[in-house]
Amino acid sequence: MTGTTQQPIQLAERAKLLKPSPILMLAARAGEMKAAGQDVISLSIGEPDWGTYECIKTAAIESIKKGQTKYTPPAGIPELRRAVAAQATEDYGMPFAFDEVTVSGGAKFVLFAALQALVNPGDEVILVAPFWASYTTMVELADGKPRIAVCDETSDFKLTPALLERTITPKTKVLLLNSPSNPTGKIYTREELKALAEVLRKHPQIAIISDDIYNRLCFTEKLAPHLYHVAPDLRSRIIALNGASKSYAMTGWRLGWALGPKPIITAMSNYQSQSVSCASAPSQYGALEGVLHGDADIVKTVALLKDRRDFLIAELEKISGVKVTMPEGAFYLWVDVRKFIGAGRKAPGSAELCQMLLEEKLVAAVPGVEFGLEGYLRLSYALDKEKGREAVRRMAELFKTLA
Repeated sequence: MTGTTQQPIQLAERAKLLKPSPILMLAARAGEMKAAGQDVISLSIGEPDWGTYECIKTAAIESIKKGQTKYTPPAGIPELRRAVAAQATEDYGMPFAFDEVTVSGGAKFVLFAALQALVNPGDEVILVAPFWASYTTMVELADGKPRIAVCDETSDFKLTPALLERTITPKTKVLLLNSPSNPTGKIYTREELKALAEVLRKHPQIAIISDDIYNRLCFTEKLAPHLYHVAPDLRSRIIALNGASKSYAMTGWRLGWALGPKPIITAMSNYQSQSVSCASAPSQYGALEGVLHGDADIVKTVALLKDRRDFLIAELEKISGVKVTMPEGAFYLWVDVRKFIGAGRKAPGSAELCQMLLEEKLVAAVPGVEFGLEGYLRLSYALDKEKGREAVRRMAELFKTLA
């Protein structure tokens, strides 16, 4: 038909909420610059620089040789679900059954499925800032409303009972906790969790999603404290998320899981069935080996990370005006750079500061504003110490011009 103007297809409203992960965007830009021959040092992406443990790789290869490469049940192979349940039973001192476990394509998707299973349009989800950058968009894609509890240095970047109580409204459906924290590395103590549990008992309509992806990368004890430890009576309201990416260095294998009440776990599995079908079979057999036999490797990893943490903090503290929060787990530093940003400076905010670091000094970092708190950078120390030293030297050069 001539003379008519073709109108573009309109996106769905949910698609308009979508934006690329800022962390992955930074990593991609750093990768492009490296590919162009530039000596970029990345402190941005939350990914181990060591390889997947040998026992896991061997198990996955053997599974392929055995022909274990077909579809699996949407909730995951029974062997892995049983192993996760047994691990949780030992970790938390209460019995878990395999049908209280679901497995899918990465802990990120497991969180997405949990929110889809729990949140109705207009429900509020409490997020504790600073928080992982993808939380807000994932809540919005579930038609929920993020309700932000801002936790600064006065509360050690952790949620307090008083702030939790003030943040709860009649529309609150979910509290999302993350310990050890991405981005701060802070861990809630048993006493702090007990105090939060006292508030939560007064609000039985609230489900608790516990993002435990770093709980084995813990410098204070073998396993990060959990609500399961101090408030077993809340078990019917807790969905505990975990996976293989961080503890077992399996980021690209995309394998995560959740523990929780059977009706919620079943709903998540059904959601997975209608979306991603199932996780990769070899990834599941590899993760099974990690859950069963990976503890010794994790002990070595934690020692390595602690050494790198202490080294990089010492280097950063040589820069006048920089303040570093001491992490107790994970592999991130939460760095206060407020002295170098603000009105009248070349860097009006942390995003602009990160842009300058990348383009002028070839250092990739993540701006604190993406985690819900301006004035900070998140730096990963899951990298070689000498690379870390050089990255800090370059940062010091830039900061000197901004001080």
